[in-house]
Amino acid sequence: MAKGPRYKVPRRRRREGKTNYYKRYRMIVSGHPRFIVRKTLNYIWVQVATAKPEGDVIIAAAHSNELRKRFGWKAGTCNTPAAYLTGLLAALRALEKGIEYAVPDIGLHRPVKGAIVFAAIKAANDAGLKVPISEEVAPSEERIRGEHIASYAKILRENGLLEKRFSRYLANGLQPEDLPSHFEEVKNKILEAYKR
Repeated sequence: MAKGPRYKVPRRRRREGKTNYYKRYRMIVSGHPRFIVRKTLNYIWVQVATAKPEGDVIIAAAHSNELRKRFGWKAGTCNTPAAYLTGLLAALRALEKGIEYAVPDIGLHRPVKGAIVFAAIKAANDAGLKVPISEEVAPSEERIRGEHIASYAKILRENGLLEKRFSRYLANGLQPEDLPSHFEEVKNKILEAYKR
């Protein structure tokens, strides 16, 4: 470990690997709200926040569990379609509060092409909230609608493994092959609830 009179202990959140202060500084200096996307093993959070000296102020937020509770979502809450719908929900709420532009904040998630965090950002742009993103890194429309999950479920059904891999979908009353149509149904419910 480094020693000496010039050694400076990094900030606690940097030591814990939670915050990249260089990126955060650049986003805050821009003066624009941040479109924050965070993913855990089971859920996705999307928030629109502004930085104040006393701390971040959340303007609008959405959680993927809301999809189940309010809009009848029967599929998983941490896949690409759920990320898109959660981003759509947060963006519509931000637009209601008068936010028209935000900078993307994916935290410490790796910016991999087609990543789940980019599905939420693409949803914000589709809703009308301008969040800069390259079309090259955004997931394809097929992935956003969950067609890759439906095709995988068809293969598993042929091999007799569907009940083992998609037990939660089946317990909720959703056939995994019907995910693209279910996605469109829930998306329309969200758009209907936040008509402008």
